[in-house]
This record gives sequence, structure tokens and C-alpha cells, in this order.
Amino acid sequence: MYQEGFVNVTGGRVWYRQTGRTGKAPLLALHGGPGSSHLSLSILETIGDDRPVILYDQLGCGFSQRPTDASLWRMERFVEELATVRSVLNLDTVHLFGHSFGTMLLADYLIKEHPSGVQSAIFSGPCLSAKRWLEDAHHYRSELPVEIQATLLRCEESGQTNTEEYREASKAYERLHVCRLERTPEERAESARMFGADVYNAMWGPSEFCATGNLRDFDCTADLHKLEMPCLFTCGRYDEASPASTAYYKAQVSRSELHIFENSAHVPMREEPEEFVRVIREFLRRHDE
Repeated sequence: MYQEGFVNVTGGRVWYRQTGRTGKAPLLALHGGPGSSHLSLSILETIGDDRPVILYDQLGCGFSQRPTDASLWRMERFVEELATVRSVLNLDTVHLFGHSFGTMLLADYLIKEHPSGVQSAIFSGPCLSAKRWLEDAHHYRSELPVEIQATLLRCEESGQTNTEEYREASKAYERLHVCRLERTPEERAESARMFGADVYNAMWGPSEFCATGNLRDFDCTADLHKLEMPCLFTCGRYDEASPASTAYYKAQVSRSELHIFENSAHVPMREEPEEFVRVIREFLRRHDE
């Protein structure tokens, strides 16, 4: 089965792609960012031999429309967007997968909307408390070479975060805690082309460890106990979503499991693709009705 198209949502149209065979409950994937795209989650289509897999680009990035109305970049609209995508594609019974910002979106949707028909939820590289995320990030940042720390701090204090100097210094953090593999120039160019910088800057900020956007106070940990479906929490051993924080989130959910990818940072789908697919596939199979 292959289907590709657009769904009308508040603010514009979002692109989606559905692949895989019919039969078992489909998997709907929520990418990170905010403002990233489906690219890093394409590996999930490997499990299409079990079930339909649906990827979509949130408004403002990827193949979706990119409106200039900054009021659209708020969590409530993204939750509404998710509900619309699910409704239009007739995903009455579904497994939900969120990565990074996608876990924020997933948790907010589950906790506030109380949707029916969700068989399981997967939280990959979770950011469910901006405060905890930033505490972890500042700890990791304190382990960087002192000259890189100084550059980052100077650029932040002087408002020079939109500079090549700041971006280059940030890469030292990213190489350790985002992805420990080198990307080809072609991969970097495609990722940059698909990225929605306006969404990222408005909702998060200038870098992974500097939150100035409207998600800077996000925290749903007090409500995680309300999740009643089976949940899987995963992260990499070197993940910016630290193993300690991921284990903490897992401990708040009664029907939950934890898996740590020992040779990965934040993107085990790229760093350990075969192990990543195995873990996700086996969890979904165990929780198909």
C-alpha cells in the first residue's frame, strides 16, 4: 500500500505518506524539532511488512506548507493538527510514536485530548520537561572544552546566536549528544532544506541548550501517571534526552518499558538502525490487540 497527499489543517496543508501492508494496527509517527521533518523517521517504514506506517511533516517544515503567521507556532495548534491528521486518515485504532519534540506533542495530545483507540505510545528521546532537558544539556555542555563553552556563552550574552561562530561551537555538543555519526554533505543539505527554522526559533530557541521560545516552561511530568496505554520510553546512552531523565519519565507510567540504545546519542534510528527497528517492531507486536 502506498498513499501520499496533503491534509488541510488550521494554517495550511500538511504532507503525509502512508506505506506498508494492511492488517495490524497502523503506526503514526510524530517527528521532532519543532520544525524538523519526517526524514529521520523514514526507517520506521521498514516495519511496513507488519502494518501501515504513516509519516507526516508538521506545518511549517518538510513538504508541508510554510505560512508566515507566527501565531500558528504553539502546542495547542499542533495537537489540533495531530487530531485532524488522524481523523482524515481514518486512524481509528493506532499506535503512536513520538521523537524528541514529537514526545511533547504526543504527551500533550494523550493527556489533554483523552483520545480513544490508541493501542500504545512510544516516547523516543523524550523531552517531557523543558527544565530537566536544559539541566541535562547544561551538564553536558559543562563537559565541553572550555574555549567552546566560552564561545557559546559570549554569543548568547551578546545576542549573537544567529552567527556562524555560534553554530560551529554548537556542533561540538551535537557531535556528542545528538548524532555521533558524520552526515554526508548531501544529507546535511537535505536536512537543512526540510527544516523549519521559524518554527524552531519561535517554540524552542537558538540551540538545543538555549530555550527562549514558548516551550521553555513545558512540563507534563505531573500528568504522566494518567497514561493508561502501554508505553515504551527509549533513548541513547549518550542522548541529550539523558538516560536518567528518560528513566524518570518511565517511572511515572504504570504500564511502561525502558530501552537504552547503548551505542547511540539522540538518533538511534540512524546510529543503530537495525536494533532500533527490532525494538520498535517487537514492542508493537506485543501490544497489538
